[in-house]
Amino acid sequence: MIRCVSCGEEYEDDEVIYNCRKCGSVLEAVVEVDVPKSTFEGRRDNLWKYKECLPVDADKRVSLDEGGTPFCRCEKLGKELGIDLYVKVEGSNPTGSFKDRGMTIGMTKAMMLGVDTVGCASTGNTSASLAAYAARAGLRCAVFLPVGKVALGKLAQAMFHGAEVFSINGNFDEALEAMTQLAREKHLYLLNSINPFRLEGQKTIGYEIVHDLGWESPDRIVLPVGNAGNISAIWKGITEFHNAGFMDDVPMMTGIQAEGACPIANAFRDKTMEMTPVENPETIATAIRIGAPVSAVKALRAIYDSNGLAETVTDEEILDAQKLLARTEGVGVEPASAASIAGLKKLVEQGDVDKGERVVCVVTGHLLKDPNTAIDACVDPVQVDADIDKIKEILLKK
Repeated sequence: MIRCVSCGEEYEDDEVIYNCRKCGSVLEAVVEVDVPKSTFEGRRDNLWKYKECLPVDADKRVSLDEGGTPFCRCEKLGKELGIDLYVKVEGSNPTGSFKDRGMTIGMTKAMMLGVDTVGCASTGNTSASLAAYAARAGLRCAVFLPVGKVALGKLAQAMFHGAEVFSINGNFDEALEAMTQLAREKHLYLLNSINPFRLEGQKTIGYEIVHDLGWESPDRIVLPVGNAGNISAIWKGITEFHNAGFMDDVPMMTGIQAEGACPIANAFRDKTMEMTPVENPETIATAIRIGAPVSAVKALRAIYDSNGLAETVTDEEILDAQKLLARTEGVGVEPASAASIAGLKKLVEQGDVDKGERVVCVVTGHLLKDPNTAIDACVDPVQVDADIDKIKEILLKK
């Protein structure tokens, strides 16, 4: 069953629908976890270990063995911040981002519905993932990307996997509006996060965090927010496991946005559920350069219901955090991912995160998703002759 998050109107789960016909709000799949937690033990460590909690036929899955991502305790950085810090490394998914979790479920649903063409608008990661999973499923794939606003690594992935790529003269929100219209006219099956089945894959990040902590909740989960699907999906997974009695507590959901693209953080500051779009969003963190997030109502509800927070960070803070995580803990992430670390650092300094809290930062994409930004942040290599004495002289000076 699919249900409207605002008015509660219900629809059959074999119906292709993206918004509530009654009130126009976003939808979610209704899932009740009705198995003991022992069900998941001894299975291959990927997303599909939780198949009983997913609203698709696992026997028809379209998968690249996604999920089961590293859960790294960051002792050095945690000590510096005065907290117990873990990082969930979603860049280890097959195409290098958390989007693969949603795409395996969305593409499986597409196959169950018998569609022949899938599509999305994207700031990069969604298009890269969709193209790979469409190739896996043997479906035609079309993606709309805002011209000049997509990192090279992501654009290359989408094209290399055979997607029909269109550069739209406009921002992401305008590209999504055009793609959504095509979907409503039934020319393709839309696999942006407005599709309720996409988020059913992403909720497994929440499942895994709880499982990784020995069936306990962290005090807080911090993650970057762009189109706002991920924070709401993780909260959905957390609440499903909590309602099933798998753990006693729930975390505070904490969303971080870039200062130039922060409609949800603005709504949180105003203590409202009404999100005002940012007309011309701008940030170096291309994956979260979104001014009108379609899942805003879900994200704000997750933040408020969990007693969480929303905060903003500057591009400079994002780039500093990107280097800090890489050079302190060896975890390389794209700029949008580093927003979670930058935001956590800011919240600690402001006193909004208590000392000793157990915090999980979700880092959503791999460093090489945006190679140009990584290169620009580095100094040129030291050029030297292959002379051991000269090399030692240089090394010993440092």
